[in-house]
Amino acid sequence: MLKEKIERAISDSFKVSHLSLVNESHMHSGNATESHFKLTLVTDDFKGLSKVKRHQAVYQVLSELMPEFHALAMHLYAQDEWAELTQVPESPKCAGGH
Repeated sequence: MLKEKIERAISDSFKVSHLSLVNESHMHSGNATESHFKLTLVTDDFKGLSKVKRHQAVYQVLSELMPEFHALAMHLYAQDEWAELTQVPESPKCAGGH
């Protein structure tokens, strides 16, 4: 399954403190069962990196898998940022409906 491939690629590439990958495809229009994901990743590999650099690092790791899905919401934190967080932001509702 695609979800497991994404999790494996992330785990193999970062020193993961926390990883959550939620399949949110059911919240979006279309028949695809693995098209929209929400990634929460905590790693000190992100320490000192801007949000853009963090996203670029994840995109690089997932570059071969990206053609297999439509969207990836990313919430990327260093461990100290994660410790201060009370909750991960909710994903927006799909503009295209169900």
